[in-house]
This record gives sequence, C-alpha cells and structure tokens, in this order.
Amino acid sequence: MLTKHDEMVVRAFRRRLQAITPILDLRVYGSRARGDATPESDLDIFIELETVTPKLRQRISEIAWEVGFDMDRVISTFVATRKQMSSSALAANPLLRHIERDGVRV
Repeated sequence: MLTKHDEMVVRAFRRRLQAITPILDLRVYGSRARGDATPESDLDIFIELETVTPKLRQRISEIAWEVGFDMDRVISTFVATRKQMSSSALAANPLLRHIERDGVRV
C-alpha cells in the first residue's frame, strides 16, 4: 500500500513523463507497493512505452532524479516497450511476472 506522499511523488513523475512521451502502463512495485518499505527504501516504478530510445531513457532517468530530489524519494525506473513485453523471453522474467501480479497502478 502506497503512502499519500508516495502517491504524490508518482503522480508528479507521471505528469512530467507524460509531457514528453505517451505512457502505456505505469506501476509501482517493490517494498513501497507492498507497504513494507523503510525510510531508506527507493520507489520502484515500471514504465511501459510504445518505443524507447537511449535519449528518452536518459531523460526518464533525469526526470526520476529531479522529481525524487524535489520530493525526498529515490526513484528507480524499469522501462520496457510493448514489443519487449510481448517477447517470450522478457515475458518469462520473474520480475515482470511480479510487476504484472502485484504492481500498483497510480
């Protein structure tokens, strides 16, 4: 379960991200989604996009750092494309199965 502050952080991150690229899916996973985070825990965010370039991936990291710095959270991102998500190799990834099952959409 996300705290109100975590929800605010994710919404701020999502707004910044939506300004530069369409988002197919965005979910929080990990300890903050489960509700067992410590004060030092990062905020894990999965992002699915139609396409991603190295430049866009870098910009996403910058936005995560900027929002996290402003709102006192370390944001870790995991970015995948729709094509990657449909590939059997990535779809079999245990982390992605966990995100699909337990990730929290915000």
